[in-house]
Amino acid sequence: MKNKKRNITMIAVLLFVCAAVLLNWSYNNRWGEPDAEMVSAEDEAMAQANALSGEESVAASYFAEARLTRQVSRDEALQLLQTAATAETASQETIDSAMSAISAMATTSMKEAQIENLLIAKEFSDCVVYIGDGKITVAVPAPEEGLSEDAVARITEIICSETEYEASQLSIIQVKA
Repeated sequence: MKNKKRNITMIAVLLFVCAAVLLNWSYNNRWGEPDAEMVSAEDEAMAQANALSGEESVAASYFAEARLTRQVSRDEALQLLQTAATAETASQETIDSAMSAISAMATTSMKEAQIENLLIAKEFSDCVVYIGDGKITVAVPAPEEGLSEDAVARITEIICSETEYEASQLSIIQVKA
């Protein structure tokens, strides 16, 4: 019974593969030879699109790299705290301190993610937020002429409403493409 089911399954898969090959062959034969003028026009359009996206990808790669660096450093700190908390010779004070630091790190991470989502919702294409040491730093993409006063005001309003930080504790980094 097992062999019969397996053989039927193999035959069905083989038939599907043959059908796919036949359809691919008929599709390719139906269209004929490509038009050289159309191919060159498409190649030109693709080259222009790649040049434009290359400029945007510089800023995008900055934000991706910044998030990765932030996450790696947090993971390393978290691992150290967990090691300290689970050590056999750790005192209760050390364990409590490590757990408190882990909790604070989780709260900070959640707050940063929340602020990043709000900034992206307020017309910024991407951003990275760092909270720590009594200040908050926000990196946002900026046009060549820099951020407008309205954009800075939106960032400041979001930070002040979502955290206990004041505008004087805010640093905005303008990332240019």
